[in-house]
Amino acid sequence: MSFRFYTNVISQASRNFAAGLFITGLLLIGFGFLVYILRDLFAVLAAIVFFVAGIGCGITAVKIFWAQHKIDKAMSDESEPYRKNVRIHIEEHREE
Repeated sequence: MSFRFYTNVISQASRNFAAGLFITGLLLIGFGFLVYILRDLFAVLAAIVFFVAGIGCGITAVKIFWAQHKIDKAMSDESEPYRKNVRIHIEEHREE
């Protein structure tokens, strides 16, 4: 008589995990083989990805610099320490 410390559910889960791991391994082997055979194609694809990412970073940086320049210009144009069209009225109470 055999005594099991685990149920059929655990056995099925470990088999499913092993099957998924085996498929992942086969896919990695296939992808590695494709990279080895078509290394020029993958080098060009990687270069394109890096080039597009670099252009995107550059455009974003220019937008940030431009926005910061506009904010600095708006801050430096206000030479008055108060807002325009705002007046402070002080009531003077004189006792005579």
